[in-house]
Amino acid sequence: MSVLDKLPKKLYYGIGEVSKAFEVNASLIRFWEKEFSSIKPKKHTNGQRYFTLEDIKAIEIVYHLVKERGYTIEGAKTHLKTYKNEKPEHFDLIRKLTNIKEELTKLKNSM
Repeated sequence: MSVLDKLPKKLYYGIGEVSKAFEVNASLIRFWEKEFSSIKPKKHTNGQRYFTLEDIKAIEIVYHLVKERGYTIEGAKTHLKTYKNEKPEHFDLIRKLTNIKEELTKLKNSM
């Protein structure tokens, strides 16, 4: 299941919604924002962050590299620079195929 499936459909998301969807602290999202240039939330005059779908997708890629694949921050940066021409659609396709595989494995085990 993608993180986008956990979020309601709207234009902007607060940092609380984003951190809850990824099941991480808001401070980690702020840290990643500083470390990865692909995460650029809009900021209100009061400093509150508003994340777009593009920001969420960028966070999802960073989350996948750091939390799921075990990359260090520097390793994730290097990976993103090396594969900068790789389209985000590839990541989405891999995520969907992984979900299908998990569902098929569950179905097989229940038989």
